[in-house]
Amino acid sequence: MNQLSFKNRIALNYIITTGLLILVVFSVIYSIVKHTVYSHIDENIKVEIQNHLKEIKVENGKVILIDEEEWEEREHNTVDVNPVFVEFLDLNKGIIEKAPNLKTQTLDFHDSVGNYELFDTKMGDHAIRQIQVELNIQNKKIGYIIIAMSLADSKMVLNNLFDIMFLSFLAILILLFFLARFFAGRSIKPINAIINTSKIITKDNLKARIPLPKTRDELYTLSKTINNLLNRIEDAIEREKQFTSDASHELRTPLTVIKGTLEVLIRKPRDNKEYEDKINYCINEVDHLNMLVDQLLTMARFDNQKQHINAENVYLNAIILDVLTLNSEKIKGKKLDVKFDAGTDFYIQSDNFLIITILRNIISNAVKYTNSAGEVSILLFKEGDKIICKISDSGIGIAKEDLETIFNPFFRSNYTEHPEIKGVGLGLSIVKRITELLNIKFKIESQIGVGTTVILAFNKDLENVFVN
Repeated sequence: MNQLSFKNRIALNYIITTGLLILVVFSVIYSIVKHTVYSHIDENIKVEIQNHLKEIKVENGKVILIDEEEWEEREHNTVDVNPVFVEFLDLNKGIIEKAPNLKTQTLDFHDSVGNYELFDTKMGDHAIRQIQVELNIQNKKIGYIIIAMSLADSKMVLNNLFDIMFLSFLAILILLFFLARFFAGRSIKPINAIINTSKIITKDNLKARIPLPKTRDELYTLSKTINNLLNRIEDAIEREKQFTSDASHELRTPLTVIKGTLEVLIRKPRDNKEYEDKINYCINEVDHLNMLVDQLLTMARFDNQKQHINAENVYLNAIILDVLTLNSEKIKGKKLDVKFDAGTDFYIQSDNFLIITILRNIISNAVKYTNSAGEVSILLFKEGDKIICKISDSGIGIAKEDLETIFNPFFRSNYTEHPEIKGVGLGLSIVKRITELLNIKFKIESQIGVGTTVILAFNKDLENVFVN
């Protein structure tokens, strides 16, 4: 069996809830009407009992009517709208006297029913309401009196009321179903819009957005949330396309240079010195290519999955000294004045490889972008519960408007003004992502022609890594 549509389920749930409520209301109405009808009949029967008890006497052990003529003339002689049936019995339940309107029929005495207890029974095929009362004269029981009233009209009224309520109940449920289905269809139009929009969205078409409903309800919030999600997906895909394009370009450049250099070498014989120069040039380009591939792989690792943190004891002083050693040739070649001041040993619990990656990129940038005979200062100190690493240089600096953009992959600030400085613009992007992963506070201050200062605030314990 096919599952009901969302619109039909809403309508069905609505009519079930409303139907139960209507059923309760109808049941209460029916009970009130029935109680009212029976109360009226019971009151009349009790009045009849009191009246007839006043109209009898006993002579010679026999029940005698005080006014027999009135007895003959009263309503018991006819069958009217609510006829009253009266019957006198002796102690053996034998009939002494009965109302003329009973004709050939009799009222049955029920031994299981108590004195003055009202109950429903039947007289032939007719439903009646009956009461049985003991006859006592001078505290001596001499017989019984039975009084009954017909329930035919009352039953007809109650049955008609039941039939009307039942048919009305069915009609109301059917009407409510179609009304609920109509209004449910109008209410879920935004959902249909979501479905239709989702069908036309592909990786090549991310421009479509869900129209927002006029009412600011849950569907409005859902539509707005999905639109925001589509915006983020579109931005991510655009960044991925741009990253792929930039990566392809950056990889193609050194390969083209290497190919061109080798093609020049094989065009004609050359002396050893020329071969050596060209080969060294190709080696430098291969080194540049290896560095680019390493950085691209690092970026891909952060883009495709959450980096696993390998917690261990990290000695910051040693890492900084190792990074300075790796850059020693550049430092000597540019005659830089590099100062490293720690004062004491600093250890943190973190991922050693990721910390090395951060410091290598930042210190290498400080050395790379500092002019000859410039200064690079590295300070390591404790501030509160944080360990601070402050790396400053007297380099070319970064324009104020570029301080936010420098974290974008392949972005290089003012690279056209300094073509002699090689780079691909991935270092700071990698640093930014690692610091966010390790919850390291990362701040850059810079001024054109003055220099750049990078401040890193490390958590001493790994338990604080994921605490913002």
